[in-house]
This record gives sequence, C-alpha cells and structure tokens, in this order.
Amino acid sequence: MSNGVIYQPFAWYDHPDPPLWETLAHDAPSLSAKGYTAVWLPPPCKGSGGIDDQGYGVYDLFDLGEFPDADLGTRTKYGTKAQLIAAVRVLQQAGLQVYVDSVFNHKDGGDETETFLAQLVDRNDRNMALGDWFDIKGWTHFNFPARGNTHSSMKWHWWHFDALSYNQNFPDRKDDIYRIKNKSFETAVSGEFGNYDYLMACDLESSNAEVDGELRWWGRWIVDTLGVDGFRIDAVKHIRRRYFCEWLNHLRTHFGGRELFAVGEYWSGDVNELHRYLDATENTLSVFDVPLHYNFFAASHAGRDYDLRRIFDYTLVAQRSTKAVTFVDNHDTEPTRSLTSFVEPWFKPLAYALILLRRDGYPCVFAGDLREWTYPDGAHAHDHRFMIETFLRARRDYGFGDQYDYLDHPNTIGWTRLGDAQHPGAMAVVLGNGTDGDKWMEVRRANATFTDATAHFTHKVTTNGKGWGNFPCRGGKVSVWLQD
Repeated sequence: MSNGVIYQPFAWYDHPDPPLWETLAHDAPSLSAKGYTAVWLPPPCKGSGGIDDQGYGVYDLFDLGEFPDADLGTRTKYGTKAQLIAAVRVLQQAGLQVYVDSVFNHKDGGDETETFLAQLVDRNDRNMALGDWFDIKGWTHFNFPARGNTHSSMKWHWWHFDALSYNQNFPDRKDDIYRIKNKSFETAVSGEFGNYDYLMACDLESSNAEVDGELRWWGRWIVDTLGVDGFRIDAVKHIRRRYFCEWLNHLRTHFGGRELFAVGEYWSGDVNELHRYLDATENTLSVFDVPLHYNFFAASHAGRDYDLRRIFDYTLVAQRSTKAVTFVDNHDTEPTRSLTSFVEPWFKPLAYALILLRRDGYPCVFAGDLREWTYPDGAHAHDHRFMIETFLRARRDYGFGDQYDYLDHPNTIGWTRLGDAQHPGAMAVVLGNGTDGDKWMEVRRANATFTDATAHFTHKVTTNGKGWGNFPCRGGKVSVWLQD
C-alpha cells in the first residue's frame, strides 16, 4: 500500500454516542484530506454485551444492528445497519478504503444451554487433561430468535465448538477450560500454554464443515452487503494457520480476483513467529508488527538509555516490510487491557514519525492518540493530533523517492526522503531521546532551504553546495524539515 495510512477510529472505552458510524460519515472528507487512505472498522456485528460490547464478544455475525432484541437492543455500540452502510459509502466516496474487523475465533452469549460431555484441561498446559469426561451444561445453542433465518439459516450447537470456559452447573468457576469430547485442539496454532487454540467463550472448530461453510458465506455476504475493501482479522494465532489462507483465497476467487487486503492480529513479540505464520499462509495476508510496538514501549520507558540505533531490531518492518502493518498503540494496548503496553506520551511523536515518515510498512494511526482521555485506572492519554497530522501531511506531500538512513547514534537518529518526479520536495527527519542533537544528512538539494514543520525551530536550514545540511532536533523531540 504505497504511501497508504490506515486510521483506527475506535478505542476500547469509547462511548456509544454519538454513534461511530455517524461520526465516520461526517468525518470522511477531512480524513481523506489529512492523508488517510483506509479506515479499519471495529467488529460491526451484534455482541453479547449489547450496546456496551466493543464487538469482540461476538454473538451474531449477521446482525449488523438490524434486528430488535429484548436483551441486546437493535443497534450495536457503533450504530445501526443503515448508519453503517451509509458510512461505508461516504468513506469510499471520499477515496478511503474500508477494512472490516472480523472475529471468527469464538462466539459468546448463546441463547440456550445444551448438555454434553467434556473434560477439564490445565489452563497453563492445555494438552494436559485434569480428569475424566463428565456432563457439563454450556450456552452453546445459538438460534438467534431476533433474526430468525434472515441472511443465514444455520443454528449453532455444541458440536460446532471444541472448547468453552463456562459450565452452568458450576457458575462460580470462572477459570475453567472444558474440552468437548471427541474434539481436538487445533495444532497449527501458537504454542503458548502448550496449545493456544482456546482463547475465550465458545471456541469455533474451523475444521467443522458447517462452521467453515458458514464463515465462507459470511465473507461473501459482508462484502456484498457493505462493499468493504478488506479485513482486519482478530486473534489469528488461535486459529489453525492455513485457515485464513483458504478463506481469503475463496473470497478473492469468488469476487473475480479482487484484492481484498487483509491484516491478521497475530500477537507476538517474536518476529520469527510472525515469519512462520506468513510462510504458512503463503503471504496471503499481512500482520501487525507487534515486535516494533514493543520496541517503542521499551524505548519510551528507558529514555536516553535506549539505543535508538536498535529501534528496528528484530521487527517485521525491517525484515519483511511489505507484509508489516506498523502501529504505535491500539485498543488492546491501552491501560487496564490484558495486553497493556501503552507507549509513554513523550515518545509517542517519535514513534509516529518512525512509522509515518519512512518508506517501509503500512502504518496505522490509533484514534486514542488523537485526544485527551482518562482511563478507569487513572492513567491519562494525551492528545497528539497536531504532531500526527503534521506527519500525515508530510507523508502525503514529501514521503516519496529514495530514503537515506542515518541511524548511527544511540540518542540522535535521522533519515531523508529525496522525492520523485511528481513530488520534487525533499524531507529530513531527526529525532532524539537525550539532549538536543543534530544530524548532517544528504538531501541532494544544493543551497536549498528547509523549514521545521513541527515548529520546534523557527529558523531555516540551508544546505551546502553538495546538497548536505545540518538538521537539528530538541532533546526528546522530533523535527521534520521540509524543503521550501
């Protein structure tokens, strides 16, 4: 996605009003003008928590806020189906691609209980059984009384799942994991906890023919219904590696070779795991560069003790850039979340410069970094809108051509972009985590003047006769020098 930028418009603790779908429809022209090229929609389907469900507690994939339910209501947290369809249309009219978040790992909030045989497994080693088979009562029957057979006639039962975590016979036991008799955990998944097939709720058995058929049908239906351009796929490390290769190839074939961009959430700080996943899926989809996020997190806490020459070490963007979706933070890394690893505020502008102003990777901007916010634990998120939007404009107008790196000092690093025939302006970026610094860098513009778009400096830098300039930055800051 040459020079593309994804916008993630939601955070975990967002309020349901005004509905996100209405906000996106209103903001579409300005998002495009700022330099975004794609929008990642949160899961649009009905969740088990109703209007308070972020969409990841998926109940009914086919209810996009269309069917009235006595317990769950009609709309989702983000609005109604009509508002969603309108938002997608307006976003695309503004020139933005739309990627929809797809949650296939589990279902939650079943309509009725069913009794079947299962056995407990050790939470820390899912391959270890903790006793014999016995009858449990699980909320595994999904018959969707509000929707009925509209859009899909499939009703879900216990045999469509391989494990679950709630037994109505023992409602106070919250940490149990039950493997259903004659079901096996899929082996081509993350090896954490012995086998990390099971994550939460009622775990889908993707090898079940009815389950696979339903998920393929949903993929065709959601593209036809919304006209989306691709997918963000949740929790892929818990689903057999080949599944989404098969699923995406099915959709791309069905839609006549349409690209349908896809990025998977494989949450691992080990870049080798990401390579193994990409190899197994034959590069069918991209993945988020979690190792880079953890480098940002570490750098933000270490301050000047972090060696900035190492910021791209063991990251996907450095090793396989065409498959790396880069990010600073997202809804899962926010304070109070299970994957909390929120990058410290002072380093956020530096991190965003490192993903937005360089050649490699497909960057994603998190809405939670564009506003002030106080979390339930008292942590405070800062508003980085000015800096991020400054970077977006620089990327849109100057982020072209060759890139020269000067990642050669532990506390001050930089790079230049040289432009191309259609975008002749040059750019020099300098950032540091210690005291004030500067970098002599080549921009191939002799006797040219440059202005700091971040306004940290008011004077101009003039290059010498050979196209080199001395570009400064403040300690703990980033400066973006754009050719006048």
